Parts: sequence; C-alpha cells; structure tokens
Amino acid sequence: MGADPGGNRYYENRVDYPFGQHRWVEPGDIHNFDSSSVPPEWQGWMTSMNDEPPCAEEEYIAKKTAKVDQMCESNAPDKSNVGLQGNVWNFHHLHNQTQVRSRGYGIGNPIVGLPPGVKDAYYTQPGSPYNDATIRPLEFIGSLDADGKRGFKSEKWADRLRTEVEKKAIETKKDSEVKEFTDMVGAGVGGRRGRGRGTVIG
Repeated sequence: MGADPGGNRYYENRVDYPFGQHRWVEPGDIHNFDSSSVPPEWQGWMTSMNDEPPCAEEEYIAKKTAKVDQMCESNAPDKSNVGLQGNVWNFHHLHNQTQVRSRGYGIGNPIVGLPPGVKDAYYTQPGSPYNDATIRPLEFIGSLDADGKRGFKSEKWADRLRTEVEKKAIETKKDSEVKEFTDMVGAGVGGRRGRGRGTVIG
C-alpha cells in the first residue's frame, strides 16, 4: 500500500485475513523498531481510522470534495477543512525523538546513529532544564575565600560551605552581640531607666 520515509512498508489483505488483522507493517529497521516508529498518518490507517492510506489521501480528498457544494463565496484555496500540513523533519526518520540521546556521557548512541560528543537531538519544551534557552549561567554573589574558591550564590549555599569552626565562630559572635544588647538594655540607655520595665529586685 505504500512506505514512509523511515523505510517501513505497509500491506493490506482483506481477502485472506479478518478485519483488524488485514493491515500490517514490515519495519525498515528491524533492530530499532517500536510502535512509535510508525508515523501518525500511517498509524491512523493501520488502526482503520482512515479508509485510504496517506499516499492516496490527496486523491481521496479531491474525489470527496468534488461533490461538496460551497455554501458561500470564499477565496480560501482549499475546499475542505484540511489545514496546512508542513513537512516534518525528524532525526534519522525516528518519530520517537526521545530515543535520540546519548547512552552515556559523551559516548553517543550507535543504535540510532548519534555520534559521540553530539548533543541529544530530541525536542525539549521551553522551560525544561534540558532546553538551552532555559539554562542560566551560574552567578556567585560572594565567596568565603579571598581567592574565590568557595563561591556561593545564596546564604543557604554559603552555610553549607562553611566548616564547623567557621559556624562556631559565627554562633559565638551572635551570642556576644545578643549579650551586649541585653546588657545595654538592662543598664538603661543613657543612664535612665527604661519605661515599663517593672520592679528590679536586687
């Protein structure tokens, strides 16, 4: 009945086989084939959603629309409701593009023909962490060292980089500042008693 760009060939036998088993496909690449290797237009024909195969759909639509009377005057180039269908290009004619990824870091994928060191070719949505347009460069807001070896981009990150000695020094400094503040409040600012402090028992 026809073939697709991936080399898959499609057959039909309505005489010897019952309905539902009368259409089948012979894969173009038997070693790398799954159900997603069948293009959507042929998938519809294989599951009997369409009467005509994709290679005969233009003739079929022309024959059917020839009987359609236009209800109003229109300058549209098409007589039917079939919209624009652009040519779809896929890596090695694979319709399941998620297979086009490296099988290890930088080693490529010889099964689908992805060379070593080449970026994965499958489509990623905008906003995906795997989309190049989404990846933002790492920007540090400071460093714990003068040479910049322990750079951090947030205070939480900086806290994780600190050693136990540095954390202890920060805690000691905080405690001393709190004690100094409480001593100052206890003595009263400028030698005057704070209002509403209550009775001090000495």
